Amino acid sequence: QVQLVESGGGLVQPGGSLRLSCAASGLTMNNYDIGWFHQAPGKEREGVSCIRPSNGGTYYADSMKGRFTISRDNAKNTVALQMNSLKPEDTAVYYCAVMEQCRATMSPEKIFGSWGQGTQVTVSS
Repeated sequence: QVQLVESGGGLVQPGGSLRLSCAASGLTMNNYDIGWFHQAPGKEREGVSCIRPSNGGTYYADSMKGRFTISRDNAKNTVALQMNSLKPEDTAVYYCAVMEQCRATMSPEKIFGSWGQGTQVTVSS
């Protein structure tokens, strides 16, 4: 059974950084499109970033471009999301998922399996 587990969230001040990690069991992540999503209180879940397996192509939501970086660590079978210059509006629960296809739209409706517990990111002074 495929299971993805998110970690690395926490409380950080505006302008700070966090590095989230998505670890998988039962699946070799390098073979799949992997996406990061977030859901803020009272809002719908939306795509943050994703990475393709073949050429490592990536997409980012417009508000994350230049601040977030998605990457793979094949030796650890993980996908990381480096988040810099964090803003209060980045506060949300962050989830990773196997996607049908990594593309600019990053639809939360087009994933395989179910959502994990996520990891809470809070940006506040």
